[in-house]
Amino acid sequence: MSSPPDLPTFRFPRQGSGFALRMLLAIPLVIIVLSGVFSSFFTVSPEAVAVVQRFGRFTHVAEPGLHFKIPFGIDTATIVPIRRQLKLEFGYTTSGATNADQISERPELERDMVTGDLNAAQVEWVVQYGIADPKAYLFNVKSPGPTLRDLSESVMREVVGDRTVDEVLTIGRTEIESDALLRLQKLTESIHMGLRVEQVQLNNVNPPAPVQRSFGEVNRAQQEREQMINEANGEYNRVIPKAKGLADQRISGAEGFAVQRINQAKGDVTRFEQLLVQYDKAPAVTKQRLYLETMNEVLPKLGGKIILDEDAKQFLPLMNLQQSAPAQPSR
Repeated sequence: MSSPPDLPTFRFPRQGSGFALRMLLAIPLVIIVLSGVFSSFFTVSPEAVAVVQRFGRFTHVAEPGLHFKIPFGIDTATIVPIRRQLKLEFGYTTSGATNADQISERPELERDMVTGDLNAAQVEWVVQYGIADPKAYLFNVKSPGPTLRDLSESVMREVVGDRTVDEVLTIGRTEIESDALLRLQKLTESIHMGLRVEQVQLNNVNPPAPVQRSFGEVNRAQQEREQMINEANGEYNRVIPKAKGLADQRISGAEGFAVQRINQAKGDVTRFEQLLVQYDKAPAVTKQRLYLETMNEVLPKLGGKIILDEDAKQFLPLMNLQQSAPAQPSR
């Protein structure tokens, strides 16, 4: 008969190997303890707060600074930047955005809109907002950033759809911004998103590419029309007031001259009436006085005067005396 096979022999570990086994068991324990110690603290930056949850239930909001929490997933802290201004871009994208909700994967679809008069327009705009209530921001809406994007796009399409293409492209930009801001604020408040919408700003608003040239020509024509109207108004404002001033000046002069002539006529009438009274009293004396007064006024206005006596016989020699002597020729 064949002999049975040899069985393996087992050796029990020596007393020194027990220390090594304890060390192997202690290393994971130390790692767990250190991990718990380091995960028991968290830091909140000055521009943010931390929403702390215990087993998923909200407990409190931690302000900026160093804070303690129960480790191993019992307490969790979510950082919410409530003091930072955030923005959403529609119709275009900007590289290097830190906010994941800022840019869209379909900007070309966002900017294509239809106005109230059934014309097409490409609208690019920005929504600036902040987080007002971190608890409502995290728990009331599942995805607040995408939700705000959808609300903003819906509001802008509604506002643009209520206006003509001329208002959207030119004169109605400010009104569109204010109307969209008011409607978006009411929507976010009604669903308690915990957000504050601060500004809606239109950037580039253009007609579709195939008709941009035609719209440009229309805008240039409108600008030229406004320029000509302004020039005409300026010329009107320059000429009309001048003509009115000249007319008022001549009217005032005529009125003053009329008053002067009326007063002068009244004075002459009064003077003649007084003379008539004196004439009735002494006609001869009055005639003589009037004659002398008249001569006193007339004679000074004449040039050379010659007064003759009725008995003068030689008038011509007297006339020759008035002539200047002829100039002597020089030698």
